Amino acid sequence: MRGLELARAYYEEYGRPMIEEQFPAYAGRIAVGLAGEGSECFGYDDQYSRDHDFEAGFCLWLTREDGEAIGFPLFRAYGKLPAEYRGVKKEKSSLFGGGRKGVMEISEFYGRMIGCPGVPGSLEEWLAIPEYALAQAVNGQVFRDDLGEFSRIREELGRGYPEDVRLKKIAARAAVMAQAGQYNYSRCLRRGEAGAAALAAAEFAKAGISMVFLLNKRYTPYYKWMLRAMGELPVLGELREPMERLLTGGGDGARLIEEICGAVIAEMTRQGLTGGSWDYLEPHALEVTERIQDGNLRNLHLMEG
Repeated sequence: MRGLELARAYYEEYGRPMIEEQFPAYAGRIAVGLAGEGSECFGYDDQYSRDHDFEAGFCLWLTREDGEAIGFPLFRAYGKLPAEYRGVKKEKSSLFGGGRKGVMEISEFYGRMIGCPGVPGSLEEWLAIPEYALAQAVNGQVFRDDLGEFSRIREELGRGYPEDVRLKKIAARAAVMAQAGQYNYSRCLRRGEAGAAALAAAEFAKAGISMVFLLNKRYTPYYKWMLRAMGELPVLGELREPMERLLTGGGDGARLIEEICGAVIAEMTRQGLTGGSWDYLEPHALEVTERIQDGNLRNLHLMEG
């Protein structure tokens, strides 16, 4: 059984009755689910995931007001649920912030994930949050949220970056792909610096994967899940195969880089982000920058983002 299935089953069998019997007045105010850090929250857990940080359990998200009213007794009640479920031990947790599961305030969860208690208040705040952090904030599943406050923030974050922030990041990724991949990769090889070429390919791949997520209006997850998640995307998900070949030395690196860049430019053009016919990505990055409405973002360094 996968982690999300395990969490939902554990909640339905033990968590829901506990809440409804011991906290009936709050049963419609407690959001329950599993989201955040860990492969199980992305649905990527397997037999290898169980060697660390794999426990039974679920999250109970409270408003600050409800946390003050029932946080401690709810924490105690959750702690009394069976210590093992279907052969998997439950995580030991402490009140508010002690672990990945258990009782926590909504603002504490989002604060731990993205550094904000809720939706970022400015474009600069959006730009500063790592993509993997936003991916963690909106992954997993919500099993119940009658009140809707946890889901309101989750859904707003899940819509993706404000368009100016997305454009700034797309421009920055295009600039890095041009510099690391289209320019420096082949130069490093010509100099006989195979290690430097490998680093250039890695920088290109990291920027390229992020670019594909941005073109899908999605957040790039933590590096070890990047390629797998990219392959599941509806737009340019097919670039997983050439990207893996580039990273593993499974083909002509320069040709693979140009293949990937060509597909990215075509999609940028389809989305109306650029109208140029250049094969090199840097002028496309400059053209995307001109489409940014916010002056502060538009005037940042091209590669910042």
